[in-house]
Amino acid sequence: MAENIPAIMESAQTRRAEGKEPAFPLPLLTSWSGYPWLVVGTVCIGALMAALDASIVNVAMPTFLGIFRTGMSMVEWISIAYLLSLTAMLPVGGYLADRVGRRTLYAGGFIIFILGSALCGLSWNIVSLVVFRVIQAVGAAMLQANSIAIVTSAAPPGSKGKAIGIQGAAQSLGLCIGPLAGGFLLSTFGWRAIFYVNVPIGILGSLLAFADLPRDKVPEVKRGFDFAGISLLLPGLVLLTIVLQRGDRLGWVSPELLSLLAAGLVFLFFFWKWEKKAKSPILSPEMMHSKTLLFGCLGGFAVFSVMFGDLFLSPFYLEKILNYSYDLTGLFLIAVPLAMVLVAPVGGNLYDRFGARSVKSVGMASVCAGAGALVLLNTHVYPLDIILPLALIGIGQGLFTPANNTCVMDSAQKDRLATVGGMLNMARSLGMVFGIALGGTAYTMLRRYLIAKDLVLTMARLDGLRAGFLGLTLISLFGLAIAFFRSQYLTIRKAEGLRPQTHIEI
Repeated sequence: MAENIPAIMESAQTRRAEGKEPAFPLPLLTSWSGYPWLVVGTVCIGALMAALDASIVNVAMPTFLGIFRTGMSMVEWISIAYLLSLTAMLPVGGYLADRVGRRTLYAGGFIIFILGSALCGLSWNIVSLVVFRVIQAVGAAMLQANSIAIVTSAAPPGSKGKAIGIQGAAQSLGLCIGPLAGGFLLSTFGWRAIFYVNVPIGILGSLLAFADLPRDKVPEVKRGFDFAGISLLLPGLVLLTIVLQRGDRLGWVSPELLSLLAAGLVFLFFFWKWEKKAKSPILSPEMMHSKTLLFGCLGGFAVFSVMFGDLFLSPFYLEKILNYSYDLTGLFLIAVPLAMVLVAPVGGNLYDRFGARSVKSVGMASVCAGAGALVLLNTHVYPLDIILPLALIGIGQGLFTPANNTCVMDSAQKDRLATVGGMLNMARSLGMVFGIALGGTAYTMLRRYLIAKDLVLTMARLDGLRAGFLGLTLISLFGLAIAFFRSQYLTIRKAEGLRPQTHIEI
């Protein structure tokens, strides 16, 4: 019979007493029966902090226009630089963690994020703020790329889905309180406070990370570092993200955008070719041929596209069509992350009981229903007509994401958990950008066309929004089709004589 987690912890404590183990994680914590959930809680602090930072900064964008006396095109780079750096660094962060240790990189991520946040608060002009946001993004990537891997390793047997669901709920909670906290900090302490607030949260997270995160086993044989692969992957992802982010402004068929797209695809093509012969590839042969990873990334891409695209378009409907105030609009939009906070742990539990396929399918069906209902909105609605579709999207997200992530992580090789987690988070980031780009482009193009045809402005806006919502609904239908593919993930099969593995490595 395999050793249980408490027995392994007791063994680790004995080895420390004999001087064979370092002092951290603290024996007082590892000997506690609730230690695995303490590890999950530590990861949740990083998840909450990163989500809180993203939503707080968005609230302050109009303030930056006046403070730095610059144009919108420059202020946008406060978000764009962060998103580009985060998306590009996520797979790299996972790749590094599998070589130097997830504990080391996660704790380091807290420190870099704290440093970046403090520097952002000290910014003296727009350029310095953009540069310091890149530092923040590197720290956030180190945290996010490792979060799912640490939770997967730490969760007690049979509770992986629940643990990943709790981590997803922490992210949703950060999205929930971000706008409210941002408005309070801006009005009370000024714009610098929205960055300084990360410092005490990050200090708490980093102290806990050093104190309780388990020491994962780093390969004794040092593998080479795939410098060529990273040199091809980073520019490819950056260029692809720029295409999605700036497509509407540059024009989707403009020579400039098509050149950026072609260059990005060339980099990614040569990255793919190089990985097949690299000695220490970022993507192992198993990952490159894994249908579970492919479908998991596609599903994550789809669900985050729909959620962020609908969240992007909904304020235009609430403010421009229904003439709601900013405060009231914010209350309506909380329906999505609030539903996710409540449902994500439940979604993880359902995965542990019923498996991935059914939970993912129900979750994506809920997203489809919510997205489709938004297409039917008109100029005369009841509050429930708006809240219910948004809540359905949040419920679907809360069901789908824990099941999808757990399914993919269960299929990953033990020494590739962080790399696979980074790939999942990269797909999520690209999905967020794509959803906003798709929804915004459909809305803008049809609205302009109808205005040129002398249609009343309100109706032109409404039809444009419906077009955007419809495009996102089609993406959700694609995600539903993906969810119906049976997930192929690794399980402990007694019939094959596989020995169960423990989830905490000390």
